Amino acid sequence: MPTQHPGAPSALTGQMAIVRHPIVDAQRNVIAYELFNRSLSATGEPLPNNVVSTLHALAEGGAPFSTSQCDLFIPCEHSALEGTYWEFIDPTTAVIEVPMVPGHVPEQIAEVATLLERLRAQGFRLSFGHNVIAPVYKPWQALADFVQVGLSAAIQPNLQVLVAAIKDRTGAAIVAHKIEHAEQFELTRSLGVERFQGSLFSVPEVLQPRALSPGEMTAMKLFNMVRQGASLDAVELTLKKDAALGVSLLRIINSAAMGLKQPVTSLRQAVQLMGYQKLGRWSAMLMTFANQSSTSLVGSSAVVRGRMMELLAQINLSDDEAGTAFLVGLLSQLDRMLGAPMETLLAGLDLEPEVTAALLQRSGQFGDMLSLVVACESEDEQAFSEVYARLNYSNHQINMAHLEALAWGDSGN
Repeated sequence: MPTQHPGAPSALTGQMAIVRHPIVDAQRNVIAYELFNRSLSATGEPLPNNVVSTLHALAEGGAPFSTSQCDLFIPCEHSALEGTYWEFIDPTTAVIEVPMVPGHVPEQIAEVATLLERLRAQGFRLSFGHNVIAPVYKPWQALADFVQVGLSAAIQPNLQVLVAAIKDRTGAAIVAHKIEHAEQFELTRSLGVERFQGSLFSVPEVLQPRALSPGEMTAMKLFNMVRQGASLDAVELTLKKDAALGVSLLRIINSAAMGLKQPVTSLRQAVQLMGYQKLGRWSAMLMTFANQSSTSLVGSSAVVRGRMMELLAQINLSDDEAGTAFLVGLLSQLDRMLGAPMETLLAGLDLEPEVTAALLQRSGQFGDMLSLVVACESEDEQAFSEVYARLNYSNHQINMAHLEALAWGDSGN
């Protein structure tokens, strides 16, 4: 399929923008989406590594196009076929769109075929343009799950012959795109085509996936630490200092590709569940597209909340409970960070019930601690007095925890 759609909405300058274009069946039901990254920098220039940032949004599982009911067709350059980021994508719904080799060079076709076989073995399906039926692409033909055919003026008179050749040489399902008129829809459907895309059914729409972009320097620091075998304590500290990085890890852990269903109680546990090897590959992926913008005020506030709750918990609770307290504080700003209702966001995170209850209802000991921290931020004396009466902390302990958390959040260590 083409990487540009006539009439597609423009991207939003300085923000991540993913365009999705529905693919329908013969009854016009949406069965898949084709995704394109149309993100622009603050100066209006297309951002590099668009495939990587699209995959990151998918891996986090928080993007609105991430759905188990529909396949996701993802255009991909040859250079990105062997990237480590594919292991963070659920292969059961992903279809990789592979472009033809420039000049149709046989040696390069054979090299790409090796990469495609590897992805196929991981469970990914592959989609090619109609030129895949050419003899030079024989190494690809058995790998095709889908073949795209655009109804151009040159193709339409020979459509019946082309469809027959695709079925004979690949056995792949055919996706007819550029369907603009009812006559084209009826023609392709009469030839046995079962998947369709074009302006007759819908126009592409711009989405802003709720994905976080950790800072490049933090991602690099994490990558180097893992490579050098840094202690679990040191890795956990780095994650705690970057709210975007910590939240991103939690969402990756709960993605379908990871296949982990164990409730997460702390960032420390998230690191242990992912493992250093995969953590290193994930941080390397982040370095390829992370921006260097300053840490958001909301993210900084979330880090301070987490640290203050952790310090209070260390006074009278276990180490594990202190880790949970930090997690509650960190996630308490999630709705503001991602611009969506807290209930919706927490539904995608497999958290302990007491963590969810603290965030949604401010219930339990962690809910009370969070209310205390928020009261300290706002200097709401009435709210502070109400929750203070329920917690066994002195004014001195609370003031020291607040001051230490602020200093800790500002430090670069």
